[in-house]
Amino acid sequence: MTVAKLEREIAALSDLSRAELIERWRGHYRSAPPKGISRSLLIRAVAYEMQVRRFGGLRPATERRLRQIADGVGARNNCVRDTAVVVRPGARLIREWHGVVHVVDAIDGAFLWNGQRYRSLSAIARAITGARWSGPRFFGLAPGGSP
Repeated sequence: MTVAKLEREIAALSDLSRAELIERWRGHYRSAPPKGISRSLLIRAVAYEMQVRRFGGLRPATERRLRQIADGVGARNNCVRDTAVVVRPGARLIREWHGVVHVVDAIDGAFLWNGQRYRSLSAIARAITGARWSGPRFFGLAPGGSP
């Protein structure tokens, strides 16, 4: 099968009905898909298997490492997540809170809000809300915020 033909077949997956996608799943995985699996995931899983059959799968060492990561083995030592948010000087953050618009300017090593200098966004978020918020989260720079 040529690469172009494989690409066309993968593109055509989005035109298939859910029942047809499930049949494709069964053909590739030799089992029924999990209950409640989304159509999008069905398409992606079938497309992945089509590519594996054409180009080959992951090396065994890579599969083992991914399984270890998924199982949490070695998570403390080998899986480092960089969650630090960097706001560069000159950036302006705007957040509306209870009908009031708050503007924060990033300066070198600090932030300006209401004419005062703060070392962190969290201190500003606390001053605005009266509660302990993650500053990056409050200003919509991290997941889970409500800008």
